[in-house]
Amino acid sequence: MGWWQGMAIAVGFMLFLSVASAQDASQAGAASTGPFTDFHGQQPGKVHKITPADLPAPFATKSAAIFSPAVPMPEGAWPQAPAGFKVERYAEKLQAPRLIRTAPNGDLFVAETFPGKILVFRGMTKDGKFEQTETFATDLRLPFGIAFYPPGPNPKYVYVGNTNSVVRFPYENGDLKARGPAEAIIPELLPGAVMSSAASPFAGGHFTRDVAFSRDGKQMFVSVGSHGNIADLDTDASEVHRANILVANPDGSNLRVYASGIRNPVGIAVDPQTGLLWTSVNERDELGDNLPPDYITHVEDGGFYGWPWYYTGGNPDPRLKGKHPELKDKVIVPDVLLEPHNASLELTFYTGKQFPKEYQGQIFAAEHGSWNRSVRTGYEVIFVPLKKGRATGEYQDFLTGFVTPEGKVWGRPVGVAVAPDGSLLVTDDASNSIWRVSYTGK
Repeated sequence: MGWWQGMAIAVGFMLFLSVASAQDASQAGAASTGPFTDFHGQQPGKVHKITPADLPAPFATKSAAIFSPAVPMPEGAWPQAPAGFKVERYAEKLQAPRLIRTAPNGDLFVAETFPGKILVFRGMTKDGKFEQTETFATDLRLPFGIAFYPPGPNPKYVYVGNTNSVVRFPYENGDLKARGPAEAIIPELLPGAVMSSAASPFAGGHFTRDVAFSRDGKQMFVSVGSHGNIADLDTDASEVHRANILVANPDGSNLRVYASGIRNPVGIAVDPQTGLLWTSVNERDELGDNLPPDYITHVEDGGFYGWPWYYTGGNPDPRLKGKHPELKDKVIVPDVLLEPHNASLELTFYTGKQFPKEYQGQIFAAEHGSWNRSVRTGYEVIFVPLKKGRATGEYQDFLTGFVTPEGKVWGRPVGVAVAPDGSLLVTDDASNSIWRVSYTGK
């Protein structure tokens, strides 16, 4: 479960800050060994693979609470990418930029979730900065997901996933401001539920709602995270219709559950080559440092991924022991197991031509970083290789360096998108920046 560094209004924030120094001190030391690692062991290009057989027993270690209040970017700090790549700052001094999506005409749409805005960035100077920016829409309720409809070169709408609804704005290529008011496509995602707001961001539990369309434009997918960490769905009304990926017609009709048991599917994306839906997922907390893994997986229609009763296949959560044994053999094992508590957020498929061939058509994902782990993990962008459209189970560190050797966090990746020139853009809601990664071969 990810935490935004600037949420001074959140309950307990002052305590959060008061223990930060002691927590940072606990981060010094060598990297973890075995299949699990932490920020000390990150290195661009390093390959990782976690399998179900690697998982420890629940509570093998105590549950830790090591929060990550961001510090100003230290002198000399800079994100690190593999050899041959160059990292530049495309934009800075933003207000916690979150999801980023590329419009068909090449404009970049960015959700500033907490101010309730969608921004548009256009162009690129010779030194890698944006040429123009405008505010596309305001007065939204914790906006996150952004999608263009219909798919293809000439969309007519921009869809936005608010925490409580899905809306759309009339749009034509090149629009820097919405040409009309928001139209509610799904007016209430969770009828009757307590919903988060900018003033109370955690009141409604996980609040991000991503939106994506199938390749043929006939289906609209919407991700909805759980209200809490773990719950008994037989008795907890706050979790009704949550921890799911929903699907509907583009006009919002025929809304139903597409896949369930997915605790917090923050990012969703459709593979442009295969048409498969993929998601990046924040799994549950408080079972120990190395349990259970966050994950990235393709999503099956009707698939069940375990939450809250099971994780990583048929492994039972001991806090709900004995509940629903009939579901154990129905739990789908995710394709790629990530470091537990990574807080995997947005993902995208690399559709550019600038990067070497081995990156083309593959997945990049933003790992926001842990809180429920004794030594920090995440705080990076990872590369997930595919073979014939299917995951190998491996992933690689791609963009690292957002944590100092002493354990102080200055950057937290959230969103990833491919720019028109084929560079990779990464939003960072700790340094309030957008980073640009380009390939030079040098």
